[in-house]
Amino acid sequence: MIQYRNNSLLAHQMHMNNVIRFMMNLAPVLGLIFLTCCSSTVATNPDSTPPSHEIFDGLLKKYVNDAGMVNYKGFQKERTKFKKYLNLLESNAPNSKWTKNEKLAYWINAYNAYTIELILNNYPVKSIKDIGSSVKIPFVSTGWDIKFIKIGSEEYNLNDLEHGIIRKRFDEPRIHFALVCAALSCPKLKNEAYDPARLDAQLTSAVKDFLANPIKNEIINQDKAELSKLFSWYKGDFTKKTSLIAFLNKYAPKKINEKAKIIYKTYDWSLNEQ
Repeated sequence: MIQYRNNSLLAHQMHMNNVIRFMMNLAPVLGLIFLTCCSSTVATNPDSTPPSHEIFDGLLKKYVNDAGMVNYKGFQKERTKFKKYLNLLESNAPNSKWTKNEKLAYWINAYNAYTIELILNNYPVKSIKDIGSSVKIPFVSTGWDIKFIKIGSEEYNLNDLEHGIIRKRFDEPRIHFALVCAALSCPKLKNEAYDPARLDAQLTSAVKDFLANPIKNEIINQDKAELSKLFSWYKGDFTKKTSLIAFLNKYAPKKINEKAKIIYKTYDWSLNEQ
């Protein structure tokens, strides 16, 4: 009995030694997995500086009119030049050294540029909403779900840029009038790139332009307004610090009462093409 117990203890000790050696060999692998899982979702180059948006600015001035309508055929003709700008975005992701305005201007310009790229990749198309249904990719049902954007070592879709980065990281409701989804009912695409030095004025201008357009928003009188569905879809973004009416009155050409009746217009998803 004593010999059996000693043999059992020896076997147990040998087993434990093997387990310890296995865990020690596994530790570096587990550490690597942990570091990979905990890394940032946006791979950044710590030495990157904000890229120039000059190329995009020039193309917007050339192929977008004052009403925000886009000459996609013109963009197609200068695809090489446009790709050069996208390459600048891809190789210069924001990092902690950038200012808030530099980061936000970068992501707004990126969203708008890649929306144009999505249209060009599927041109001709009548609506951005037609794109997802024609792409046979698992779990992709809309154009906003297609992961065709590569920034650093990460791949994104347009939803990632808007909801995962811009709305999540920046407490700025005016971005909804700067991000353009290539549809007639969207805010108009400015014929200039967003500039960190003028970003606040550009965002305010975008809101005012959108609210002053009677096709997209119409204040009938002080007690009634017909608004874009953007104000319904993203109401929470506009009411974090104030009421929706208070937000509207800050930028709209006419004031409305706090208890005014709000009706939401039908959204026209037709392509914003000249």
